[in-house]
Amino acid sequence: MQIKSTIKNKAGKDFDVIYYEGLDPNQNLEGKILQAVHGFCFYGDKLVVVYAKDKGYWTLPGGGIEPGETYEEATVREIQEESNMKVLHQELIGFQDIYEDGKIIRQTRSFCIVEPYGDFVSDPDGDITEIKLIDPKDYKQYFDWGEVGERIIKRALELKEKLLLK
Repeated sequence: MQIKSTIKNKAGKDFDVIYYEGLDPNQNLEGKILQAVHGFCFYGDKLVVVYAKDKGYWTLPGGGIEPGETYEEATVREIQEESNMKVLHQELIGFQDIYEDGKIIRQTRSFCIVEPYGDFVSDPDGDITEIKLIDPKDYKQYFDWGEVGERIIKRALELKEKLLLK
């Protein structure tokens, strides 16, 4: 599966995006930077969203991949840092290549089942100031990633249902 789209950054600039499913994000990296992760995290029937006060928006837990870290390890670490949640199950949904200012940035999107370590107090980086558990059908009230976001949330819900049937 492949979806071609555009996204607008916070400064209002458009970038081309190609979203992929069924491929390994570690393959065909020539000229690309595998840089970031986001988790579509479910605690029970709720989706975890996080608020970045300084940036002024809600999003999903995620962030950068550190040197020597796999995208799976980065996903677990970022979810813990940004939501104080433990990843119990993780599956890759897909990834997107963002064509940005002469470089290609690759970002993964993973489906996760999580549980709290305890109450959320703060993100070690100070970026995330609040978390919420929301009904997944209400996600566009918090963030809207267009056609790609629609596909990813649909796929995350399918993976959640499949896991519950096991």
